[in-house]
Amino acid sequence: MNVVQAVKQYISKMIEESGPGMKVLLMDKETTPIVSMVFAQSEILQKEVYLFERIDAAARETMKHLKCICFLRPTKENVQQLSQELRVPKYGLYYIYFSNVISKQDVKVLAEADDHEVVREVQEFFGDYIAVNPHLFSLNIVGCCQGCTSWLPKSLSRTVQGLTSVLLSLKKCPMIRYQNSSEMARRLAENVRQVINKEAALFEFRKTDVTPLLLILDRRDDAVTPLLNQWTYQAMVHELLTINNNRINLSGVPGISRDLQEVVLSAEHDDFYANNLYMNFGEIGNNIKQLMEEFQKKSKSHAKVESIADMKAFVENYPQFKKMSGTVSKHVTVVGELSRLVGMHNLLEISECEQELACQNDHSASLQKVKNLLNKEKIRDIDMLRLVMLYALRYEKHSSNEIAGLVDILRKKGLNEKYRSKVQSLLDYGGANARGSDLFENEDPVAITKRFLKGLKGVENVYTQHKPLFHSILDQLIKGKLKESSYPYLGTGQLKDRPQDIIVFIIGGTTYEEALSVHSLNRSIPGVRIVLGGTTVHNYKSFLEEISQAVQGQTPTRYSNHPRW
Repeated sequence: MNVVQAVKQYISKMIEESGPGMKVLLMDKETTPIVSMVFAQSEILQKEVYLFERIDAAARETMKHLKCICFLRPTKENVQQLSQELRVPKYGLYYIYFSNVISKQDVKVLAEADDHEVVREVQEFFGDYIAVNPHLFSLNIVGCCQGCTSWLPKSLSRTVQGLTSVLLSLKKCPMIRYQNSSEMARRLAENVRQVINKEAALFEFRKTDVTPLLLILDRRDDAVTPLLNQWTYQAMVHELLTINNNRINLSGVPGISRDLQEVVLSAEHDDFYANNLYMNFGEIGNNIKQLMEEFQKKSKSHAKVESIADMKAFVENYPQFKKMSGTVSKHVTVVGELSRLVGMHNLLEISECEQELACQNDHSASLQKVKNLLNKEKIRDIDMLRLVMLYALRYEKHSSNEIAGLVDILRKKGLNEKYRSKVQSLLDYGGANARGSDLFENEDPVAITKRFLKGLKGVENVYTQHKPLFHSILDQLIKGKLKESSYPYLGTGQLKDRPQDIIVFIIGGTTYEEALSVHSLNRSIPGVRIVLGGTTVHNYKSFLEEISQAVQGQTPTRYSNHPRW
């Protein structure tokens, strides 16, 4: 199960089916990133695709000598624009591929518009999602719910399309389990099941020994994970610099050269990145050093170009040499900027405190640490807010919590009401009354004992103690111990054997820390293959946006559950 490979195969097939000759690839605003995530432009150029266009672009030239491969989402707007295109075709022939199921009515509309008989192919290729890593996908939706508990209709519709597309591209017709405490998870499960029943012919795949499983979770059950600073490469880059469809904007880096103001980090096209995605920050420093040393050795070997043979060797190696040079400068710049931000904003000390809030249970010591950090000069507003939010989630029900006092410190430090109110918004979104799980393992005696023993042994790395709730849910699922009362099956029947192919989807967004858990479980448990997806892949800033949008239109519960505020 590899979502990058699945989307890549679809796009390769589209291009091959149109046969030899010069081609244009016509996309919309959503299919453009779907393609660019899995293919570099240079790769597609090698397949005779010489032009990339958007269907909504105002003025495109007429080029009858080109074949047109259309890759579009089956939306009303796209069908309308494509109909107009076919009435006055700009290209010689059209090969049309929709990223999801298209209605017979819409196909009829296109057929009626094809007066010039230029359409050679109309097919459904189910690449209707962003393939981030081989085992991670996103739908790029931030803010999918209203009033915390119900779907925005547009987001539900898009999520059902994206999730069924993933199942079809991976050729899986799964049993479905969902988080019982979440009405949104139940609705999504039912809607996905409806599509599977309605499009039964599409879901007729060869039976496997063990039926695949789709597990639907809700972000609200674990609001801690997206609040934490991260220390593995991909997660850290997203947290501090923000990854947007594999692109990172570095234009704000002091003294940055023009060619490095935006860089692409893609595990598909960058071996160093692929090999270091899940490495922690300390290891990356050493690996960058080795990469530089290797580059220096190679550049010295190219320093002497004295004979025809030397020239020939240099020219043959030049593309690889140039590529390595680009890789080195890119990663040195990115890691240098991460290092600068960590030092400038005191992130090591902040992260240590965050991890204690998330993993330990010592109220007075944690409170003192938070207060000390809030009074430091180098701490950013967003990190002050982050610490108070984590404290509020952890000690919301503690008899002597000081949430109100900490919010007041934020006020004195100059944080405006809009920022300060996010603490209450977080509790409305993912506080004790909103969760269906024992997030901090306060009730389960086995978990408490495990945590105590872990504390005695000491932790290998104080900055990465935290394991997302998602990790223990998956662990229980694989061991056959996940409670059916908390995560029921939809409809009749249940898995008798240990699941092998598991697709997990998190409503409200997933994180790179959870992707790391999937990576670890896939590597350590033979025979189990897990793919993770979410409405988006969050960092702290996008998660704040998710919360803000979720609580809009909800009656504030300020003070009602918190008599000490």
